[in-house]
Amino acid sequence: MPKMKSHSGAKKRIWRTGSGKYAFKRRGRSHLLQQKSKRQKRLNRTVVAHSTNIRPLQSLVPTL
Repeated sequence: MPKMKSHSGAKKRIWRTGSGKYAFKRRGRSHLLQQKSKRQKRLNRTVVAHSTNIRPLQSLVPTL
């Protein structure tokens, strides 16, 4: 059986919290922040993945 491979993009963006939940950051906070609205910047917080999305995340990154 071949090795299980992690999705290289997902393993850079998804992590497990201390309580075992999957978390990620939303896009849009790296540069050009002067012209973005406060709402756009506020919505880029760390997000805990919803329970319906846990299964796909586990298949993307099985080693987490």
